Amino acid sequence: MSRIGRRDKDNKENCEHFAGIDETEVSPRTPECEECEKEGTDWVALRMCLLCGHVGCCDSSEGLHATRHFKQTGHPVMIALPNKSWKWCYVHRQYY
Repeated sequence: MSRIGRRDKDNKENCEHFAGIDETEVSPRTPECEECEKEGTDWVALRMCLLCGHVGCCDSSEGLHATRHFKQTGHPVMIALPNKSWKWCYVHRQYY
């Protein structure tokens, strides 16, 4: 079996780290990057952790706070905000 363990309703491959996560039940904890707000820095784009709702800035931003959140917590999956057009698994380093 490959590292990509199942297919979703649209027959697209999905990784096991998304199993059991209903993205409609996770809400952003803040309207902007939590750390950028505290630091007074700018962000380019936002990402939301699908396990806890942490909102962090993308890797094109100075703070890289979404990736830092993954490294600090081990929460492996996130979704792009605000349109939720794609998801990312940090473990597999792959878009979904």
